[in-house]
Amino acid sequence: MSAGPLLFARYAFPPNERGLCGPDDHAALRDYATAGVTDPGLVRLAKGFAGAWPYLQLIAAASEIADPLDGRVVEAYWVGNRLLDNVRMPDYGAFLDERFRGRAGPGWDHIAQAIPAGAAPHHSFHVFLVYPWTGLLREGRAEPSLRILDGCRISWGRVTAADPGTGLVTVMRRAVRWDGRGLCYGPPVPYQAATGFVTGLRPGDWVTMHWGCVCDRINERQLLALRRFTARHLRLANASLLTSLPLLG
Repeated sequence: MSAGPLLFARYAFPPNERGLCGPDDHAALRDYATAGVTDPGLVRLAKGFAGAWPYLQLIAAASEIADPLDGRVVEAYWVGNRLLDNVRMPDYGAFLDERFRGRAGPGWDHIAQAIPAGAAPHHSFHVFLVYPWTGLLREGRAEPSLRILDGCRISWGRVTAADPGTGLVTVMRRAVRWDGRGLCYGPPVPYQAATGFVTGLRPGDWVTMHWGCVCDRINERQLLALRRFTARHLRLANASLLTSLPLLG
């Protein structure tokens, strides 16, 4: 089995630990990621993520990859890579229609408008254009908030300091904010994140983060892909969705 299941666990654990998505046994997911072990139990846990797992299946099928937890597929969903280009727009539209039209209600029109405008089956699309209309995060309220959108997206930053003793790193990171007209990035500011399951971090490393936890050390290709897909879906969100919804602090 490839490193894909462990990579999935790293990205999925932070919201799972908070009770926001996935199966209830977050301790098991943590134990797998900590031990670096993959077995059928980890695969069963991954299948319990009602949001992420269908996306992995869609991306894998479009690239004729048998295993949805193949490392390339997992990277495509959370970070972005060329596999996303293999998903045809009509197929992605049908996928979203089947799973989310009923939950979105009248809000489905906003999601539907974004599909032919450049939507990709990337986590940032789910955060910025699906979650606000479907309530897939168990937060107990219907409206999106900047805190949720910024925490749930996969963000990136450059390590400036690491303290192995505390399990924290400081990174320069740009938060998503509301400027009165739409979603945008704020200036780079120091941000403390838990090192999670990534060891040996040093100043200068680029990392991804999910809900304040480091998920992976990334290279320039991955950084560019994550920036590109996130920017695309921020643009679509501003054009067709979030400008019509209240944003809470």
